Amino acid sequence: MRIRPNLKFNMQPLESPPQSSIGFKEWQVICDALATGRQSILLRKGGLHEGRQGFSFAHSSFFLFPTRFHAHSDQVREGEVQVLPEWQAGDEIRITHHAEAQRAVTLTDWEQVAALQPHHIYEDATVHERFDWQGKGMASGSIHVALVRVRKLVVPWCFPYETSYGGCRSWIQLPAPPAAWLESAQPVLDDDRFAGLAGELGI
Repeated sequence: MRIRPNLKFNMQPLESPPQSSIGFKEWQVICDALATGRQSILLRKGGLHEGRQGFSFAHSSFFLFPTRFHAHSDQVREGEVQVLPEWQAGDEIRITHHAEAQRAVTLTDWEQVAALQPHHIYEDATVHERFDWQGKGMASGSIHVALVRVRKLVVPWCFPYETSYGGCRSWIQLPAPPAAWLESAQPVLDDDRFAGLAGELGI
């Protein structure tokens, strides 16, 4: 299922060093899918606190920060959604995976978005709702998509939750990551499988 090349893509500049301590907030169930290689794309419209310009893939290098807020079992086609309260100050956060966005596009053709269905675990209605939503600088009839290379940290990175990590927004500043984490991190998909996926998606 190749995305048609005649679609007008809004290519996002993706610049941030691999040592970045930026966190990307995503549902725990989606982080689990990324961690197993079941999913290697991110679909994002944005949150209420993204700022005046709305969401963009402003960082190419980030740690996956699992959240519980808003996730419901009827919003995904597979995976376990735990019914738990959102993190509270002092709770231990356990970061296990890092992602690098290889490509990022803004899709404005619903057929192209629907063609991504085999590559993620969201319910179609969830994706369509995001596609149709507008506000905070984000137009109806569009959604941001990124192809990400996910790596597993050999040793989980743990630190206490702070209130500054809260709010309906995608990007958060984290503490300095452990030394030499990148050198030991292992890709979830090997080079051949990831290259095949990128070729299949055509982005």
